Order: sequence, then structure tokens, then C-alpha cells
Amino acid sequence: MVGGFAAATMLLPAGHAQVLLRDVTLCVLPLLANAALLANADTGYRRTNSFWILIAGGCGLWLVGSLCWAYSELVTHSGPAAAMVGYAGNAAHFLFVVPLMAAIALQPHQRGMRESLRYSLLDFSLLASTWAYVYAFTTLPWITVSPNSQLYLVRAWQASVAENLVYIAGLIFVIINTKSRWRWVYWQLLGIAVLQGAGSVITAWGSSQGERWSGSIYGIIYVVMFSWVGTLGLLAKGYSFATDDAQGGEGEGTQWPEWLAIGAVLFVPILMAWNEFFSKAPNSVRTFRMLLTLGILVLGSAMVFLRQHLVNLDRLSLVQNLQNSLDNLKRLQSQFVQSEKLASLGQLAAGAAHEINNPLTAILGYADLLSDEPSAGPRAKSLGEKIRDQARRTRELVNNLLSFARQVPAEKQLLDLQTVIAGAVQLRTLDLRDKNIRIETQNRGVLPAVRGDPNQLLQVFFQLISNAVDAMEGTHGGVLTIRTMRDRGDVVVEFSDTGTGLAEPERVFDPFYTTKPVGKGSGLGLSICYGIIQEHGGRITGFNRLDGGATFRIELPAILAFFPQIAAPSSASTLVAK
Repeated sequence: MVGGFAAATMLLPAGHAQVLLRDVTLCVLPLLANAALLANADTGYRRTNSFWILIAGGCGLWLVGSLCWAYSELVTHSGPAAAMVGYAGNAAHFLFVVPLMAAIALQPHQRGMRESLRYSLLDFSLLASTWAYVYAFTTLPWITVSPNSQLYLVRAWQASVAENLVYIAGLIFVIINTKSRWRWVYWQLLGIAVLQGAGSVITAWGSSQGERWSGSIYGIIYVVMFSWVGTLGLLAKGYSFATDDAQGGEGEGTQWPEWLAIGAVLFVPILMAWNEFFSKAPNSVRTFRMLLTLGILVLGSAMVFLRQHLVNLDRLSLVQNLQNSLDNLKRLQSQFVQSEKLASLGQLAAGAAHEINNPLTAILGYADLLSDEPSAGPRAKSLGEKIRDQARRTRELVNNLLSFARQVPAEKQLLDLQTVIAGAVQLRTLDLRDKNIRIETQNRGVLPAVRGDPNQLLQVFFQLISNAVDAMEGTHGGVLTIRTMRDRGDVVVEFSDTGTGLAEPERVFDPFYTTKPVGKGSGLGLSICYGIIQEHGGRITGFNRLDGGATFRIELPAILAFFPQIAAPSSASTLVAK
């Protein structure tokens, strides 16, 4: 491309055709280079994507400047309109380096740096407005206040050289501190920056000799530059860019854009002091620069204050999140202590149940003797049967309590859910006589077996029944209906109550979420139930009923080839905290 362009430039006679070729080429090339660069902005890393987007943004600004120059030379040709368009083109060519500075400030080669770019837009705006001020400070007075085209060109060239030197210094710094393939990218950008600086010097010299760079051989430098940029984008697409090990911690690298923007703002008072004490420009120019400086100080201060406000909001949010985490940690520690107490209480209950079993056995024996005594009257035999029935019922409750309190490892086996549900209901109905609460069970057909740990499932069912009872206490009683059914390849258990319903159904399984009074619930019960059902390969959902109350639905995979005999669970874990 470069060779063909050079040959065409030499073959065409100086004049409109040559100018047309140069202007069109220098508008098309940045566009092609932009497309090649943006093809690299599809990685999984936001900073890497932002790097290539910013480089492409620099090419876009150069394209704007080239379009302005093409319009000025090919359409307006001369006059005030052409001059103003040319000035706009020069400003765009000057500012095209600003996105490149922001790109290297991101340092995509650093590992461990945060991917968040929350304040990058403000930093970039601050940097861009400061360099725009520098360009306006040095060139604009010689266009508006004290017109001097020759001095305008000199000041524009000086500002461009200073900007390019800052950019080159930044590239050299990152090259020295980079070890990965990113160094190759930075080397290419350094070569392009040096070429652009050389083009600026040659163009300024050509202009001083009366040459129009866009219609002369000097334009070939920029053709080479953007051909190089486009080639960089194409080659980078085939590379995998690893990152360096972080060398100063995560926070150090991420402050680069911030410090670059702040440094640019601090440079403004230096220019103002130079204008006030050392400049020999006319008073009108110095006054214009002073007003311009005051304006950029107001704008820069507003952006700095806005950034600080956003930082403060971010820090307040982090502090609040940290406080919430600490509160949750304290609650979890309290829950651990409570769990230990419950475990001790379970062991105490197991010991007491063993002690109760001994007199119960004697009571059952004496009741049998009384019922079978031939000489006993009808009333004595009736009382003996009643004593025996109540003693057997008490022994069954004690056995369930022993099973629930005993801590054993999870052991999955084939079991019948109706038996497990019956055990959980029996345990929970001990204290419902005075609460106007009734528990009903509905079995819809014979259920296939499920594979699970009976003790853990007993915990889940007991937890759901207890939650329903607590909810119905707030409505002065109600009915809890437990339905079991088969749904295709699953066994389904539904717990439907007539209580107050769920305040936030989507959050009921979140850890530490509870609507119970302080000290009555820790918010861990349903989250533990959720984990147990997930471990069994099932699913648990909670939702509100249309006619009031809530329903919890448990779905467990069925073992369709087995229909186990009813057998009570042999053991269970510690009571789940409500």
C-alpha cells in the first residue's frame, strides 16, 4: 500500500489530482486502521478491550481532522470558512494523542489489577479537557484575539511536539516495566509515535517553505504511520496476550489514569503563572488566556469534585457491605454457639429418653398384667388397656425423639416418605393442643421409593411444619395440609398452611433472611433445608397461595422400581435452627 501510494504520488502531476489522492487516502486509511484495532476489543477483559477502543478512538480523531482538511482543500479551497475548517482539523490532529495516553495509562499488561473502570470516563474527560485547554491556550489567541497565522502554526507545532514527547515518555516507561507480549505492542506504538513526531517536524518545515503537506510528498509519512497502525491491529488479533505478575500491588497500577488526570489539572496553574509573569504577549492575549484558564479551572474542579463524590459514595457502599458482612458473621457465630447448645440439649434429651424408657417398660408390663388378670373386673381391665395404650404411645414418641436427637453421618437408603412425614408430624403435634392448629395429611396413591437420608429429610419436614405452625400462630390458628403425590418421575410433598404467607418469596432460602422477631429465628433453617434437598437431587420452592397462606413444594427423584415397606427412620441429626 505504501509503495503503491508513493508511486502514484510521484506519477501524478502536482495539482488537484494529487491533492485528491492524498486527501482520500488519508481519510480511508485511519478508517481501515480503526476497524483492525476494534477487532481486538472482544476479549473477556474490560481493560484490554478499553485499551484497543481508546487506540481506535485516537485514529477516529485523526480521521476527523483529515476530513476537515479534505473539505477545506477540495470544497472550500480558500477563505474564512476554509481557514476555520482547517483550524478544526488541526485541533483534532492534536487531540488524537489523548486517547493514546489514556490507553497506556490503563496498563492492560498488569495482572491482579481491578477490572472496574467506574471512574475512567471522568479521568479521560479531565485529561482531554486539559490538553484541549493547552492547545487553546497556545494557539487560539493567534486566531481570534491577535490574528497571526505564522505564529499560530509555530505554537500549534510546539504544543503538538510537547504532547507527543509526554506520550513517548509514557510508552518508554511501560516498555521498561513490561515483560509479556504487551511489550511488543508498546514498541510498535513507540515507533508509530516517533514517526508521527518526525512527520510533524517535516510538515512544519515544509509549511515554512510554502509547501502544502497534503498535496506533497510529505503526506507519505502519515500513510506509512496508519498502514503501520492497521498492521498492528491485524497482527495483534492472532496473538494471545498474557499478563505480567503484579509488581506493586493491585492498587498502585489502577491509580495511573487518576494520577495522569490530576497531573494534567495541576499543570494548568503553571501555565497561568507563566502567562502572568513571563509571557511577552500583548495584554489582550494575556487577558484571553487568563479567562480561558479560569474557565478550565472551574470545569476541572467540578469534575474533580464529582469524581470525589462518586468515590465517597463507593466507599460508603463498601463500608455498609463490610458492616453487613460483620453482622452476618456475628450472627453466624451466635448460631454456632446455639447449635452447640442444641447439640448438648439433644444429648441430654437422648439420655432422658433412655431413662424414661425403663419405667415405661415397667408400666407396659404392669398394664398387661392388669388387663390379663382373670379376677380383675371390667373397669380394671378397661383402665389397664387405656394405660397400656398411652404407655405405648409415649414409648413411640420417645423412640422418635431418640432418633431425631442422635447424630449420625448422612447415609442414603431406599425409604418411604410417608413414614418420614408421619414421624415429623408426630414430633410437632406434642404442643399443638392449645393452639387451635390442625395438621392434615393427604396421600394420593401409593408412592414409589426415594433414595435419601431419613434423618436429614426428617429435619427438613420438621422445619417446614414448625415454620407453618409459627405462621399460623399469628392468625390465631389454622390448618396445615401435607400432600404427597407422584408427578411423572418425582415424588412430590406439599406443605400448605393458612397463615400470613411469605413477605418475599424470592428470598426465603437466602441465608440469614428471617421475618421472625429478634431472638426467635436466625434465618438459616430454610437455607439448610434448601441445601439438603439439593444434595438429594431434588428441588424445593416456596410461594404464596391465592386464598392466603404459603405452600412449600418438595420434589425428589423417585426410584420407580421399588416400593419399600414402611419403616420409621432409625436415626436423625440435630434439630435444624429455626
